Amino acid sequence: MPDITPFLWFNNCAEEAIALYQRAFKDSRLIHIQRYPAEPAPLPHPEQAGRVLTAVFELAGSRLMALDGGPTFAFTPAVSLFVECATPAELEQAWETLVAGGSVLMPLLEYPGLSGAFGWLADRYGLSWQLHLSGQPQQVTPCLTFVAGQHGRAEAAMHFYSGLLAPAGIDAIARYDDSQPALAGTVQMARFRLAGRPFMALDGGPDHAFGFTEAVSLHVACATQAEVDALWPQLSAEPAAEQCGWLKDRFGLSWQIVPQRLAQLLDDPDPQRVQRVTQALLQMKKIDLATLEQAHAG
Repeated sequence: MPDITPFLWFNNCAEEAIALYQRAFKDSRLIHIQRYPAEPAPLPHPEQAGRVLTAVFELAGSRLMALDGGPTFAFTPAVSLFVECATPAELEQAWETLVAGGSVLMPLLEYPGLSGAFGWLADRYGLSWQLHLSGQPQQVTPCLTFVAGQHGRAEAAMHFYSGLLAPAGIDAIARYDDSQPALAGTVQMARFRLAGRPFMALDGGPDHAFGFTEAVSLHVACATQAEVDALWPQLSAEPAAEQCGWLKDRFGLSWQIVPQRLAQLLDDPDPQRVQRVTQALLQMKKIDLATLEQAHAG
């Protein structure tokens, strides 16, 4: 079964951001950091040497990944991290830690239709968070917001993704009523699962100027090349976006479809082997594991 993890692209501040997030949530830890090599051969962007190629970490027991990718892509509210909080103290700790240096999108208040305080913010790095005093154990859930040209497509996206990444399914859907004609009948909030992991989705309206970007992708670690080969053509909808295992789907959401073995090849203690694998990877769109194994072996 593929393993799916939200993947965050930072402007060369991934370690700093992860440290901040660990202060915001209990049961958080840094699991592993893999860095861009400094040698032997130069990188396409030499200033990346020593920075974070991949970091794996947990917040409130939920796994995420990150890298230092530079300024190419920026976070938008189209993907946020929705956090359930069991107590007012948990909510206050998370809100005060994350909002410092950031901006408030929706103040932390009681809202009609929600039991418990709710707030939406963008932290100092631009990443969006929704925090809710739900009384449930603390949990971090990726939330996809379909806006502008994608508004009204949240339900179709959930059905499409659920058909690819079992065990999956839509658990609950709440819809907008007729009081907001532009939104009526579309998804106000939904919960679904992909590869056993919880997600949320909503339609956010046709008038927003933002949308999905590569700053948040869904990293799918496949056990075999056959899994990579099966998922790739079903998900990829923009040939120009295909690069090094990255793709964009029909809804504009970015994915990384990679064999699990790739992380081991790039974490080899021999810098020459890592460099050969890296150079081979940079030539690829869909990842071919056999070619990477040949490059690793020399």
